[in-house]
Amino acid sequence: MKIEKIVKLKSGKYKLYLDNNDVIITFDEIILKYNLLFSKEIDEELISKIINENNYYELLNSCIKNISKRLRSEKEIKNYLEQKTNDIHLIEHIISELKEKKYINDLLFAKAYLNDKLTLTNTGINKIKNELYNLGIDEEIINNVIENNKIKNDSKKLENMIKKKIKLNHKYSNNYLKQKILNDMINLGYDKEEIINIIENNITDDKNIYEKEYKKIYDKLKKKFKGNELEYQIKQRLYQKGFTK
Repeated sequence: MKIEKIVKLKSGKYKLYLDNNDVIITFDEIILKYNLLFSKEIDEELISKIINENNYYELLNSCIKNISKRLRSEKEIKNYLEQKTNDIHLIEHIISELKEKKYINDLLFAKAYLNDKLTLTNTGINKIKNELYNLGIDEEIINNVIENNKIKNDSKKLENMIKKKIKLNHKYSNNYLKQKILNDMINLGYDKEEIINIIENNITDDKNIYEKEYKKIYDKLKKKFKGNELEYQIKQRLYQKGFTK
């Protein structure tokens, strides 16, 4: 068989028109590899090779496009490929080439991920480390990135977040608020002792909040309950907000 015409498509692929009216769409890497621009002869064996290699380059380019949206860890790309093929050797080959061409680099990924999280979010170091670990980053890489860049939890950021939560509290007791802030900040990845220390240094008396909540609940329930029953119902609702007075 002969290749009668080669047309480059907008996608960057090439369309080969054969003299038997067949059409093959392939990649420039394959065009160059088999010298198809100059050698017009093509047989069934070569066509079979082209079809098999098309699958490789299709997946490879798909990975590169995926990485171009944002950096990916090796584990992410492996998971991505496993959704598209169950050929383990093909996956390993593609990952190897991506690493060789520097599309995959877990060290650079960890640095960029850490920087983005610290700059763009309120996430603490403990949670970032756990997220990187779940993304398949080696523990040694994680520790080196944090230590070499002298990264630590931003105490000022943590203090500002806690102060804001305290300032915005208008209905919960100090005990309830302390526990809620503690849980929230631990979930964000901050150290327990540092959280408690900042809370204790910034928490204010909750007497005014108690009185306002008592009045609000009283006004809501006074038409429905009377005497001891009213007092009991008020205390139950206050207890739910953490007040034990």
